[in-house]
Amino acid sequence: MDRSPSESGDLPRALALTLASALAWGVAHLVTGRRLTGGLLLGLYLALVAAAVAVATVFRSDLDHLAVRPDALQRIAGGLVLLGLVWIAVVVRSYQVVRPAGLSVSGRALGAGSVAVICFAVAVPTAWSAHTTYVYRDALTSIFRTGNENGRQIDAADPWDGQPRVNILLLGGDAAANREGVRTDSMTLASVDTKTGDTVLLSLPRNLEGFQLPPGPARDRFPYGFTGDGPETPGLLNEVYQYAEEHPDVVPGVAKNHRGPTLLKDTIAGILGMRVDYYILVDMFGFADIIDAMGGVKIKITQPIPYGRQGGVLQPGERTLKGKEALWYGRSRTDSDDYVRMGRQKCLMRAIAQQADPQTVITKFDKLASAAKRTLSTDLPQELLPALLKLSGKVKDGAQIDSLQFVPPLISTGSPDFALIRRLAAKAVEDNGASPSPSASASPSPSASPTGDGSLARPTPRSATRSPAPQTKPVSLESTCPS
Repeated sequence: MDRSPSESGDLPRALALTLASALAWGVAHLVTGRRLTGGLLLGLYLALVAAAVAVATVFRSDLDHLAVRPDALQRIAGGLVLLGLVWIAVVVRSYQVVRPAGLSVSGRALGAGSVAVICFAVAVPTAWSAHTTYVYRDALTSIFRTGNENGRQIDAADPWDGQPRVNILLLGGDAAANREGVRTDSMTLASVDTKTGDTVLLSLPRNLEGFQLPPGPARDRFPYGFTGDGPETPGLLNEVYQYAEEHPDVVPGVAKNHRGPTLLKDTIAGILGMRVDYYILVDMFGFADIIDAMGGVKIKITQPIPYGRQGGVLQPGERTLKGKEALWYGRSRTDSDDYVRMGRQKCLMRAIAQQADPQTVITKFDKLASAAKRTLSTDLPQELLPALLKLSGKVKDGAQIDSLQFVPPLISTGSPDFALIRRLAAKAVEDNGASPSPSASASPSPSASPTGDGSLARPTPRSATRSPAPQTKPVSLESTCPS
């Protein structure tokens, strides 16, 4: 027989049972003899706990795939809201079941206040989880469009369409308040083996000249190579993106904000002699926001780097750089050139990728998502994200990453040998993963580095000539960044 509320004990005991019911549904009902309801609540609670444990362990890989599916994220956010509401209802009803009869006004107020605190403690984590899931989904859908929107159909069974490698163009955009448009001062094609994750990074300098635009209206306008649009644009590779945005007739039928990446992808494909599948553009100024959201980035500085306009200097040594400091580290031209900057930028991105651990992402998630929406643009379709996530795991778990920069003295930026560029690019991709890269502990001699930053160098024998020879083979990214 069910006991009456007056038989359930005094207020402290009632609150203790309510708290116990918040931690394990059904306790208050079972204590008061409501075995059926209590058993159902406890069974449901245990089933939810078992499901959470199974997802976090047995089905963890499936969870990773769900994390890049906006439709699944929407259902998860809705489920978390429902869970929170049910949990609060269980707490309130549990207190009603065990609440003593004949409480004074102060006793009723104390009991209601205590239950409200318990409900608040339940609501906060579930509401935070639902909010975070929604923010993540919003960022995902803002940055990555569907395949239909991008004009691509992705086969879930074969997302790479049978291709042994996927080639993604990584762009660093130089937008600023005092300049119109975007200049792509950093251009690197990442060619990734779709089975092993082995990657080769092929970097082109911003000041490359004399290149052909792709066949069609663009080539018709510049039949002898791109020459820019007036004295302010001398015809450098970093001008192609903005030129296309300002001249829609050279890429007919392509929408605004897509013309630049389309023409630049096709142009670089012609320069390197290989397909460019997708692009990712990072606004370098917005990139500082991502670093600040992470709490800074740790990096080893090997020589003093002027910082800011007030005569500041980033001193050598292990440093934790804030967003603006990291931007100066990657972009400073003082006592260096474009090619040294290219090497520093690669090392900066490598450091950020290594330090973006799960704890940092979780604790700084809102700021990171907001910064990413302002900073990133891409034509990678949402449907490709599960396969890309799996591939990135292989890259992070020890895949070989090599880097080759097409900079002097390997090439002349004013009069490049494009046949040589295409030949070396093809050879670099062919050799990627075929043999071990130089050890990360290798210390190239100064004479081995044509750019002064070691980004193209391998150790050379002391008997070799003092004149730096052009580096024609890629080297391990690990060996080029100080650690």
